[in-house]
Amino acid sequence: MTFDKNQTVREIAINNPATVRVFEKFGIDYCCGGKRTLHEACASINTPVDRVMEALDELEENGIASEDPWTGTSLADLTAHIVRRHHSYVREESPRIEVLLEKVMNRHGEAHPELGAIQETFAALSHELFAHMMKEERVLFPFVEAMEAAARANQPEPRGCFASVEMPIACMLADHDDAGVLLAKMRRLSGGYRAPEGSCPTYHGLYQALEEFERDLHQHVHLENNILFPRAVEMERSLKETAHVSH
Repeated sequence: MTFDKNQTVREIAINNPATVRVFEKFGIDYCCGGKRTLHEACASINTPVDRVMEALDELEENGIASEDPWTGTSLADLTAHIVRRHHSYVREESPRIEVLLEKVMNRHGEAHPELGAIQETFAALSHELFAHMMKEERVLFPFVEAMEAAARANQPEPRGCFASVEMPIACMLADHDDAGVLLAKMRRLSGGYRAPEGSCPTYHGLYQALEEFERDLHQHVHLENNILFPRAVEMERSLKETAHVSH
C-alpha cells in the first residue's frame, strides 16, 4: 500500500498492523491520539514526517505487512483476549512498577524531583485503569458478547442498562483519552524513559518497565478503539435495522 501523510495514524495502523512497530519506534501514539494525521502526529513530537514515511516505506520494500487477526474473529474471542492478555498485564505489572518507583524515589528522589511527579502520574493511571477494566468486564464486554450471540441466533438485541452500546463506549473512549494524557506526561517527565547517566540498575529497570507498560497499553487501546468498539457499534446498528425490517 502507499502511505499518505494526510492519513490518520489510526487508518494506517488498521490497514497495515505491521506499521505499529514504526509508530512505537518513533513514539507516535496510534491509539489514543490515532485520530490525528501522520503529519500532525509527527509535528507533535518534533519528528520530521519524511523520516517516518521512509520507515513505513521500508516495511513495504521488505515485504513486512500483515492483517490484524482480530479484524475477522468473533467479538467474544477479542474481548477474551483483551482480558486475558492486557487486563491481566495491567493487574500484574502495576504493583511491580509501584514497588520499583518507591525504591528509586527513596534513593534518587532528592536529586531527581521528576520522579515524584512520575510516581503520582503512574498512581493516577493505575487507579483509572483498574476502574476502567472493571466496567468493561462487568458491563460492556458481557453486553457485546450477548449482542453477538443474538446476531448469530437471529434474535432481538439484548436489553442493556443503556439506550445504546455507544453510551458505555463513549465513556471507555474518554477513559482512554485520559490514559493517553497520563502516558504522554510520564514519557515527557522521564525524557523518553532515558535514565540519567550512571544510574543504578533499578533506575534503568523502572524506566524499561514503564516503557513496556506504555507499549502494552497502546496495543490494548488500539484493539478496543480501532477494532472492538467500531465493530460493536456496527453490529448494534445491524441488529436494530433487522428488528425494524421484521416489524
